[in-house]
Amino acid sequence: MLYLDNAATTPVRPEVLEAMMPYLTRWYGNASSHHTVGEAAADALADARARVARVLGLRAGDVVFTSGGTEANNLAIKGIAIAAAQHRDDRRAHVITTPIEHESVLESVDYLERVHGFAATRVPVDDHARLSTDAVAQSLRDDTVLVSIGYANNEVGTVQDAAALAVVARERRVPLHLDGVQAAGWLTLSADELGYDAISLAGHKLGAPKGTGVLGIRGRIPLEPLMHGGGQERGRRSGTEDVAGAVGFATALELAEAERVEASARMSAIRDRFIARVLERIPSARLTGDAVHRLAGTASFTFAGTSGEAVLLELERRGVVSSSGSACAAGSDEPSHVLLAMGISPEVAQTAVRFTFPRWLNAPLDAVADAVEASVAAVNGSPH
Repeated sequence: MLYLDNAATTPVRPEVLEAMMPYLTRWYGNASSHHTVGEAAADALADARARVARVLGLRAGDVVFTSGGTEANNLAIKGIAIAAAQHRDDRRAHVITTPIEHESVLESVDYLERVHGFAATRVPVDDHARLSTDAVAQSLRDDTVLVSIGYANNEVGTVQDAAALAVVARERRVPLHLDGVQAAGWLTLSADELGYDAISLAGHKLGAPKGTGVLGIRGRIPLEPLMHGGGQERGRRSGTEDVAGAVGFATALELAEAERVEASARMSAIRDRFIARVLERIPSARLTGDAVHRLAGTASFTFAGTSGEAVLLELERRGVVSSSGSACAAGSDEPSHVLLAMGISPEVAQTAVRFTFPRWLNAPLDAVADAVEASVAAVNGSPH
């Protein structure tokens, strides 16, 4: 079975599991405890924080460990916006995002509108899911307190010009938050290169366990915590720290960053050959997302006249596991909000299939393209 749903989750890398084991067995103490076992855990946590900070180009104190990308996005959006609004007389403000974001971003913005009376602008994207920097600039207002954008889209793989967005936001002194969950391991995460103020990451996209994540946030940005209690993570995220998870996350992030440039170049070539073969051999196939500004590990299509779910079942019967889009929307009968925002009709959006590749892949995907052709033909009832 060939697993091509790595945007949903990845297996834990052996190196990561090995690094975590001492903190699940021998040095399992609470990092807040003042004894030998607790102090060993605290040292490991501090080391993991520093290692993550080095990859991001931030200070160690700018790293907040979370339970994953969803919590990191919630903490960034609600925490930054509410903290900023508290300094305003009416305690209301304005935030900017797009209609193609992950549900954790969209629902956090909805929450700010519904519960706190915020205003929100969802800047449209083009038919390739690309965002215009000028459109974001024109949407900025005097009361804008946050711009939250997905660095790379989780369904179609389109990559936004994060550095240009940061320049626009900085000119108006508005913090920029990037949802970097899908970008990690494929694109630079350097705060100096990208200019962001906050970035969300998830360990299980990188070969770390599910339930691990990070919010990197510059120390000068006020942040209202979502979780209160013991004051861990400098008061920004209370709760006993998952030391083993933090060590695993740091290890996975370092490994992914060390491999990133080579893996991205190699996978871009493999991806482009796969895309060309699918488009050439299947008349109904249409590539979704930007053909140039695209994650190296993502190829997504619609197959008009078919059912995406039926194609997926046929693919799995042929030994290929993939998906129709975000795993967070699994079980929904509604067409993808990302594809709809790109101007794709609901009927065609229901035919979407996404292939997301691991960084270790070396061989061409010609056999997978053959399986896609056969699966589409089977769904259409055509001989193959």
